[in-house]
Amino acid sequence: MGDSQVWTAAPATAEHARSVLATAWSCSVAAEGVREELVGAHTVDDDGRVLLNVPEDSALLAVALCAPRGEPSAVLEFADVAPVPVRQRIRARLWIAGWLSLAEDHLVFRPTRVVLRQRSGATVIGLDEFAAAAPDPLATAEAGLLTHLADRHGDAVERLTRLVEPGSLLGATRVQPLAVDRHGLTLRIERRRTHGDVRLPFPTPADTVAQLTERVHVLLSQASGTRPRVLHRQHADGDA
Repeated sequence: MGDSQVWTAAPATAEHARSVLATAWSCSVAAEGVREELVGAHTVDDDGRVLLNVPEDSALLAVALCAPRGEPSAVLEFADVAPVPVRQRIRARLWIAGWLSLAEDHLVFRPTRVVLRQRSGATVIGLDEFAAAAPDPLATAEAGLLTHLADRHGDAVERLTRLVEPGSLLGATRVQPLAVDRHGLTLRIERRRTHGDVRLPFPTPADTVAQLTERVHVLLSQASGTRPRVLHRQHADGDA
């Protein structure tokens, strides 16, 4: 009997969380009454531990040194920000609670609780599941891919709206690519005062940029066989 492959049209929550952790450029750290905003200061182990390279004068170092039990509790917060300018650009927030410890030249953060908040709500992720998950293979390329699509191929984005249910485009003033991962492309549909997101799943997952290009071409081919839909452009209210 042959092998079968089962996949979902969206990343698993743990995979999404690891993608946010892998691509976020900054994070907020709160520990024992101290709060610091760090930029370009964290890296991630394969098991999900976060390594923080903080400045020598960081109050977090003093917290880790002076903690009565040696490992103060802390909370890290990461924001998943859409690379393309859209209304409400924060797509998700990731909170990780855990313990800080001092290594030779950095702080080590060991998670004890992981929570990912998306538009659909907040989800607690099991620690074993979080440690075992890997970021989406397109996560680090997503920003460049989406900005290129929005800036250079607006006609292709417009054509992809032919795959959207007509009711979702009522009153639409602008459509922008909001997110992409190995399972599909998400479009942000903006109206005068509201917006919504539509998911266009790929026929099969894409693990490389080359495969992603092929999957998008499949979607465009499907869209070419459908009737064009006109967006009702309105600018009177000054929406971005």
